[in-house]
Formats: sequence, structure tokens, C-alpha cells
Amino acid sequence: MLDVREYIDLRSDTVTLPTEEMLEAIRHAKLGDDVYREDPTVNRLEEMAASKMGKEAALLVTSGTQANLVSLMSNTRRGDMIILEADSHIYWYEVGGLSSIAGLLPWLIKGRMGVIALEDLEAAMRPTDIHFPPTSMVCVENTHNRAGGTIMKPEQLRALGKVAKANDLKIHMDGARIFNATVAMGVDVKEFTRHVDTLMFCLSKGLCCPVGSLAVGNAEFIERARKARKILGGGMRQAGIIAAPGIVALETMIERLADDHRNARLLAEGLAKIDGISIELEAVQTNIIYFDIGGLGISSERFLSKLKGEGVLASNRDKSKIRMVTHRGIEREDVQKTLNVVESVAAGNH
Repeated sequence: MLDVREYIDLRSDTVTLPTEEMLEAIRHAKLGDDVYREDPTVNRLEEMAASKMGKEAALLVTSGTQANLVSLMSNTRRGDMIILEADSHIYWYEVGGLSSIAGLLPWLIKGRMGVIALEDLEAAMRPTDIHFPPTSMVCVENTHNRAGGTIMKPEQLRALGKVAKANDLKIHMDGARIFNATVAMGVDVKEFTRHVDTLMFCLSKGLCCPVGSLAVGNAEFIERARKARKILGGGMRQAGIIAAPGIVALETMIERLADDHRNARLLAEGLAKIDGISIELEAVQTNIIYFDIGGLGISSERFLSKLKGEGVLASNRDKSKIRMVTHRGIEREDVQKTLNVVESVAAGNH
């Protein structure tokens, strides 16, 4: 079994570990049965999340995938069509639950750096016709994973919202890393959330909690989401042990995301200087980096194997594209060591 403590682990910000304060919060959490809505720690976290997002209510769920799925189920009817950016996490990495469980037809639109152009959204609108499924929702992702952690800015959300409203569409935001967007732009999270009907965000990525995400929206939506969560087997009992570190995260862990962004920028700029590697620096806006090693004449699998042999873990997207993600636990010296290792591997393949 891999002992990740021996490596600089840049595979994902999901590998973060809880802080000592979080562990203490778990130990001392007041608990109850959450299915009966009697866990005071869960109730407090949900109230905090709703208030922070400027919405009426929130629901604690086990994962980002579950948060998105209960949101889709609660915003639509089976047989509806929903519009997604072509590289969205909901479409690529959530096991097809939108179709197999929610019964929805995905309509994909390719965006630029994860953002759908307004004219493309308008062109996707279908007339009311007995042959067509009704279109009920458009999903956005912020920050956008496969685009490289890019931000859909508030003004872009506002403009998209106008088109959606004109066509009677709801907007759901996969905001797994929404706090990365807010910190990078230096604005309150409500500048983003005011333009969407529902959203989810993760506690277990850059915020360092061991598990958990929240779905957020109006009270009626959350009641439907609660029932959907139960259908999926997500009804939890003494879930305050999950909620307690979430409270700590919302109180103490958001602003530190700026450290991850600085380290990602340092890493990206260093990678850009290495012969055989290409990187789109414009897309490095938060803590996710994609770079292409096609110029090295080595497969991504072989490249990752060589990095691992030198104590660095990363992941690949295809035969030539590598992903690295900065997070708590990755320091400036780790970035420099990673650059040294990459440069050495690159030099050995020229």
C-alpha cells in the first residue's frame, strides 16, 4: 500500500487531512439523530452554510457527487433535458447518475475555459414540441475542474442568468471549489451565489475536512433534496462528527486558500520554463494546473512513474496531459522540489 506521507502529493486537494482543531471539534461535538433533525451540530452547520451563501436552507450530504445528484433530482422531473458545459464534472466524473438515477438527458455545450457562451446557450433552446424533452435547467461549474480551476466570474453568471430566466430555466452551480473562486477574486461568495437558484460546495477539498458537502437553496428545494438524499441511502444518524469539522472549515480555512493559489502560480510559471512542456498560464487562476508533456516524447503514464520514483505524485488526463493540484500540506519548498524533479525527468527525455 502506498504511504503517501513519503511523497509530495499533487494528485488532488481531496488528499488533505483535517486540522487538529477539526479533530478536537469531532471529539467534543454534540450529537443527535439527523434523520429526525436532532443533531445540533449538523443543524448549526446547515444554518451557517445557508447564511454564508445567502440562501434559505442547506443540507449536509456525504459527497460532492451526492450533492449534485440530489440537486438534479430536486430541480427537475425524469425525462427533462439539462444543459451542461461539455467538460463538466457532473457529466464526466459522476458515474452517469444524472441519467441512470435522475433520468435526465444531458445536452452538452463546449465552453471556453469552462464558460458557456451566451449565444451558444440561446442556440441550444428548443421550441415546445411533442418530439422534444422539456429543458428545465442549466448547470455551471465554479471553479471548473477540467478547464484548470478556472473561474466563472459573477458578471458572467449574471449574464447567463438573464438568458436562463428568459427561457424559464433554473441554474444549478457545482461549486465544489467555489471558495477558491471567491478568494482568488477577493469578493464575497454571495456575489456568485445570488445569480444561481441552487448550488453545492465541498468541505473535503481545499477546506480540508475528512468528508462532506452541502447542497444549498430555498427551503422548498432543500425539503425535496432531503427526500432525495434518503432515497440514495444518504440519511445519516449522529452526523455531527462530519459537521463539526465543517464548522471549523467555514470559520477558519477559507482565506488560507490564497496560499494554494500562490503555490500553483509559482509551480505553473516554473513548469512553463522547462523545454518540452507547454502550459496555458491564463488558465491557472486558482489551485489546479494542467500541462502538456507532448514535447518530451514520453507517455503521461511513464512520466508519472518517473515522478513517483523521485517522490512526487500527480495524475494524468490523457496521453500527454498532466494535472497537479496544490493544497494545504504543499509548501513553497515542495513546489521547488517538484520543479527540480520535473526538470530532471524532462532533461532525461530530450
